[in-house]
Amino acid sequence: MSNPNNRYISNLTRDTYALVLAGGRGSRLHELTNWRAKPALYFGGKFRIIDFPLSNCINSGIRSIGVLTQYKSHSLIRHLVRGWGHFKKELGESVEILPASQRFSDEWYQGTADAVYQNIDIIRTELPKYVMILSGDHIYRMDYGPMLAQHVESGARMTVSCMSVPVEQARNAFGVIGVDENNQVTGFIEKPSDPVRIPDDPDSCLASMGNYVFDTEFLFEQLERDSANPDSDHDFGKDIIPSIIDNHKVCAFDFKKSAKNDSYWRDVGTLDSFWEANMEMVAPVPELNLYDKLWPIWTYQEQLPPAKFVWDEHDRSGKALNSVVSGGCIVSGATLRNSLCFSNVKVRSYSEVTETVILPEAEIGQSCIVRKAIIDRGVNLPDNTEVGVNHDEDRARGFRVSENGVVLVTREMLGQM
Repeated sequence: MSNPNNRYISNLTRDTYALVLAGGRGSRLHELTNWRAKPALYFGGKFRIIDFPLSNCINSGIRSIGVLTQYKSHSLIRHLVRGWGHFKKELGESVEILPASQRFSDEWYQGTADAVYQNIDIIRTELPKYVMILSGDHIYRMDYGPMLAQHVESGARMTVSCMSVPVEQARNAFGVIGVDENNQVTGFIEKPSDPVRIPDDPDSCLASMGNYVFDTEFLFEQLERDSANPDSDHDFGKDIIPSIIDNHKVCAFDFKKSAKNDSYWRDVGTLDSFWEANMEMVAPVPELNLYDKLWPIWTYQEQLPPAKFVWDEHDRSGKALNSVVSGGCIVSGATLRNSLCFSNVKVRSYSEVTETVILPEAEIGQSCIVRKAIIDRGVNLPDNTEVGVNHDEDRARGFRVSENGVVLVTREMLGQM
């Protein structure tokens, strides 16, 4: 017998239109986002960041989706067309790309709220009861159904997804929420230097995940009001939410309490956090289970040959220990430890690679030593190069060394264009 609650949630998801905000640059990732939008950045061996919110939508039963793009969006759009362009509009399913197109002004998207406002006519044609607005630049697993159900049952006009995080992590980084005993939002400050603590947990605060649910007509009213305000930054966190919490019911949805053991969420907005989140994938039992058949992460992937490990000689053995190696890779007489290789990576003989994220089509030459690094797509690391061994020498070569000692190497840094 079917669960009536599942039927109830499936009705809600059918009446929901999801908008994924995917136009961000991700400037704290430095050279990694010089030529791609942050949501197009690679993650986990074969995916891109945008695949996670989109897969969450599909797995939650939300099949009507728009993706808002802007900054250097070519690789993102190409990925969406190849990997997400197979849905049938006539069956009520679609993943539509909504680039900045100056529909209501002569400007590009000026903020998150303006990005949605400039597509308000497209949302109207979908006739949804609810609009879900999602951040396109986080790695997380989330069933949106319970959030929709809470939104409807609470009578809120808007619901904000949030989770408790350490105060130091939230400082100057996340929007911070204050709530009353009924979970109604009483305060919202974007990226405060001194976040409001949770009363019974003074070392933590409630941080916004950048995911919202609105009653559709209420959303339209607020966007139109905000668009007429010349002093607004046209941003949900800075402007929309603070302006409505005093006069309208806005509720918080606690992601960790709802998801329990599946409450995985990572902000990969810095080199260190990007490296750390990828390194988590090489653990024997990572927190984010990419092997869960009940919650698959969908993506586009080329048809590639299997990964290959060759040579088994005394001083020349091809092997990978506690590592993730994707299709098309060849580890030829080299050793990988605690590392993650994306597609078509080549690692040549006598090289030693440790705690390193290697993006697609990169090549590590012979006799290289690479430690705690991010090697960008298409890099050809010359023979005998050392990365992460001496940070002063890394900086002298033009490599970027992060606050926590992660070394980024790009083609431009090596003079390879």
